[in-house]
Amino acid sequence: MTDGMMRVVEIAGPGGPEMLRLATRPVPAPGWRQIRIRVAAAGVNRPDALQRAGLYAPPPGASDLPGLEAAGIVDAVGPGVRRWQPGDAVTALLPGGGYAEAVLTHEDHALPVPEGLGWVRAAALPETLFTVWSNLFMRAGLRAGETLLVHGGSSGIGTTAIQLATALGVRVFATAGSDEKCRAAAALGAARAINYRAEDFVAAVREATGGRGADVILDMVGGDYVARNLKALAEEGRLVQIAFLEGAKVTVNLAGMMMRRQTITGSTLRPRSDLAKGRIREEIEARVWPLVAAGRIRPLIDGTFPLEEADRAHARMESSAHIGKIVLEVADLPRGARAA
Repeated sequence: MTDGMMRVVEIAGPGGPEMLRLATRPVPAPGWRQIRIRVAAAGVNRPDALQRAGLYAPPPGASDLPGLEAAGIVDAVGPGVRRWQPGDAVTALLPGGGYAEAVLTHEDHALPVPEGLGWVRAAALPETLFTVWSNLFMRAGLRAGETLLVHGGSSGIGTTAIQLATALGVRVFATAGSDEKCRAAAALGAARAINYRAEDFVAAVREATGGRGADVILDMVGGDYVARNLKALAEEGRLVQIAFLEGAKVTVNLAGMMMRRQTITGSTLRPRSDLAKGRIREEIEARVWPLVAAGRIRPLIDGTFPLEEADRAHARMESSAHIGKIVLEVADLPRGARAA
């Protein structure tokens, strides 16, 4: 960042990864209760690719730049900010704009970077933790002693869900598309990793639970998985839908759901209010952040790319060959920041 300008990655138009272009823009000024973060690293997520493809517009008032999470140093605060000061090391959920050297976010959506956690791993946490915590624990009421099935167990969401649920006393099963990915899920704590290309996950889950099924299922696939998920759910089970990679329009016979008193729920994170996101952050800081600080939850990093190679990062993610998170390294910032 020089002379009030910063490097950013813009979306030139709807399309593939080649539509991501390096550009320069003025450094934004923080508004009411906003902090400005000088970005060290930014996470790459599926919604970024959907936005690039023209399928996921930013909410009103959000930056048109992609990027929903970043870690770095607070370098300016807006009026009304109470907690943060310039020099604080933070990682934060963003409404957009993370693919840049500086980004704005509401102060209540940031968390302090624990000692010993590098910028890359810190940047890989907010989007996945906010999504997993709000859907599994706040919406579905997942609790210790229950059984969870996570689809896409090698994804950023999947690897985070496995670690967090396991750390909180949940028995976790996961699906993945190769033996290598299944081994990665098992290494993170999955009691049973199911290669969906070689096994029927419904039969595998029911066998592993003595015919009972999973208490909660976290799904981002949709399509024909919806009906299959209901078969894999236990009585009183909860199906949590967070995406529809294989389609949102499905035909399902709901009679079995009624007979077995099952629940279908789900949510999207980005359009929610600042207040709602702040409440999620409060619970994460109280319940999850001690586990992160203790090293019991560490994001699995598939690889990193410099900001100017965001197109390569998207191509890697869309290949589905990755295991864990993909992160953009934006700037080499010092780690002498004050603790919040």
